[in-house]
Amino acid sequence: MNPTPGPDRAGPDHDGHEHIHRFLLLGKKKLFFYHLALYNPQSGHNYQAVFTFTIKDNGELRDMYLKDLAQHENERVFYSLRCPHHFELPELQRGKEFSVHLERVVVKPDGSRDFQQMTTTEVPVECKREDVLSFRKLGQLPYPEYLTYLIFGEGDEIHLAHQLAERPNWDEALTISAAAPIDPATLKKVPTLVIDSIQDAHDKLIESPLKKGQQYQGRIDGTGATIDFTVGRQGWWNHTSLNS
Repeated sequence: MNPTPGPDRAGPDHDGHEHIHRFLLLGKKKLFFYHLALYNPQSGHNYQAVFTFTIKDNGELRDMYLKDLAQHENERVFYSLRCPHHFELPELQRGKEFSVHLERVVVKPDGSRDFQQMTTTEVPVECKREDVLSFRKLGQLPYPEYLTYLIFGEGDEIHLAHQLAERPNWDEALTISAAAPIDPATLKKVPTLVIDSIQDAHDKLIESPLKKGQQYQGRIDGTGATIDFTVGRQGWWNHTSLNS
């Protein structure tokens, strides 16, 4: 589907901080939604959060996303839900219904992003209290010693999101393949995964320290179970507007 012209194509790279929310789509079998954060407290987006939502459209948006993802699997193309109507993000913790558009996010050669609206009508979404898997306001979290991610997912689809500690920093989401099954109860808690073979940059990076196809080892919360994994598809990257 062709992108919609005009303001619907605008994103954080185009017009500064919008007063609407975006949620990254991750997964194929089970969809997870990762809030696209900004450090600026005036933006209203200074929260790192992971959700599961119910999309109330008989699977049409999901089918559109999966079909488009299959066509762009090996490209720097991400997918997000854009909320055209503003609300304060903490409202989701009490349960809320809202509407969204599906977007294809194309990363240009210069690193900027083009947010292309795919849906033609708003799609209703429900967030129940139990859909809020992780929710933290940014600030007052010091840089860790080692590279640290949030880990979540279901079954063999596991996702990492770079823990947003001090600024400047970088926001990243990617999918991994774990060498052994991970306890579902552990994943539901969205713990951290600490990769102690790589020191944290204590700054923003312009490309991921985790390379696709390479193997790494991390520990749950730094001291728990060891997870051996291989890096798969990157689903989000931001080191620019995140820090503005």
